[in-house]
Amino acid sequence: MVNELPEKYVLQVRNISKSFPGVRALNDVSFNLKVGETLALVGENGAGKSTMMKILAGVYVPDAGEIIIEGNAVSIGSVERATQFGVALVHQELNLCDNLSIAGNVFLGREPRRPHFKKIIDFDKMNKDAAEVLKKVGLNTNPSKILKELPISAQQLVEISKALSIHAKVVMFDEPTSSLSEHETEQLFNVIKDLNSHGISCIYISHRLGEVKDVADRVIVLRDGKLSGSLDKDEINRDRMIRLMVGRDIEKMYEKRHLVTDKVRLQLEDLIVPKQARFPVNLAVKGGEIVVLSGLIGAGRSELLHTIFGVDKSWGGKILLDGKEVTINKPIDAIRAGMVLVPEDRKLNGLVVNLEVDNNIALPGLCDNLSNRGFIDKKKVIELADTMVKKLDIRLFKTTQLAESLSGGNQQKVVLAKWLAMNPTLLLLDEPTRGIDVGAKAEIYKLLEDLAQLGVAILVASSELQEVLGIADRIVVMCEGRITGELDPASCSEEDIMKLATERLK
Repeated sequence: MVNELPEKYVLQVRNISKSFPGVRALNDVSFNLKVGETLALVGENGAGKSTMMKILAGVYVPDAGEIIIEGNAVSIGSVERATQFGVALVHQELNLCDNLSIAGNVFLGREPRRPHFKKIIDFDKMNKDAAEVLKKVGLNTNPSKILKELPISAQQLVEISKALSIHAKVVMFDEPTSSLSEHETEQLFNVIKDLNSHGISCIYISHRLGEVKDVADRVIVLRDGKLSGSLDKDEINRDRMIRLMVGRDIEKMYEKRHLVTDKVRLQLEDLIVPKQARFPVNLAVKGGEIVVLSGLIGAGRSELLHTIFGVDKSWGGKILLDGKEVTINKPIDAIRAGMVLVPEDRKLNGLVVNLEVDNNIALPGLCDNLSNRGFIDKKKVIELADTMVKKLDIRLFKTTQLAESLSGGNQQKVVLAKWLAMNPTLLLLDEPTRGIDVGAKAEIYKLLEDLAQLGVAILVASSELQEVLGIADRIVVMCEGRITGELDPASCSEEDIMKLATERLK
């Protein structure tokens, strides 16, 4: 049924349901989107947000319900049809070709042709048209430049330009700031506000609840595939959103119970990181201590973790574990020495996504305690997987389902499970809560607390300042490959961290 005042709304979703084998992803969900409005869609991983976006983008067809665009009931059914209706999705993992030009990406599949030579691309027109749409998002660069020459933040703007080039009426953003710095995030918010001022509506998905409050005019919350509530602009705050997302208050997101020991477990002495060789790193992490590396994108935190773990071989200096120097030429050396790394990109580097959960958990131990005379002991694999799934509360139907079928938070738990099964003495984590919901974050923080209580040394790289202050025993700030200072989280602020994080070279 069409709303009585359809001119108010660019989009109306009515009673949408969608099921997959073994799970009901959406159950009778309805909402409206006003012209020129930014509507935030929040919820835990697995709540149905991505399914809803994919239905609106034409990737999935709903089992029931209707979609109304500008007062007319439509059947989307394909990405091409969504584009025709003016609905565009800006993906979390950028859907771009880095070997093409900026203009080539903006008009990919829709390249203008020469008037009398329909098979020949009109590059002059394509570059001119691309320049106009790039200007709308504040990206003043040569549209013929190859995409991979741009930083990730600029590539994000190219993705938005791609959406605007189809004259989109609705632009959906899926975790758009997961790879952006604070300054770049502010720039993106300005772009969204400008889109709204020109009558373009936005749907915004993010697990960063602080930025939801900054950018959204209204919030709707999904829980277990159902609409659990909505908040108007003056009602939006973190506690209310969490209560609607998880059905309860999370009172103690950060709870420090562990005691830091006097035993130094990790000692770096003049460690030379290949990509930042000008500044040898000296750093110590004690048993039961959570040290957080903070800084802006490009500060060198990931590079440091990769060097410690042997992904990149150091160019000099020493790594000592429990007072003994260790030689780390490759990751297997690090694993055998008792250290493990949870990487930033769980899908690319942390999991084999098209492999079963139990086999993912078992991978690091296959050559040792999970094999017998060169053959995998399947019984031990199943027992280990069952134990770790229970220990980390990984939510799944069975351990033999593919890792790619899990929500982001549960995928991250599988990555943690496979490494914790090795009983490490040093745990390295690179952006451990990126792209996961508030409930899963609280569970991972509790897990880190439990490990710290057992005396494990923990070194974390994180870009979320609230998280940095919440979990750290000590904050080490980096800028341009060097350590610019250390802070006590009990007596410092986000401003103190940012001051050190921007302390550029003179």
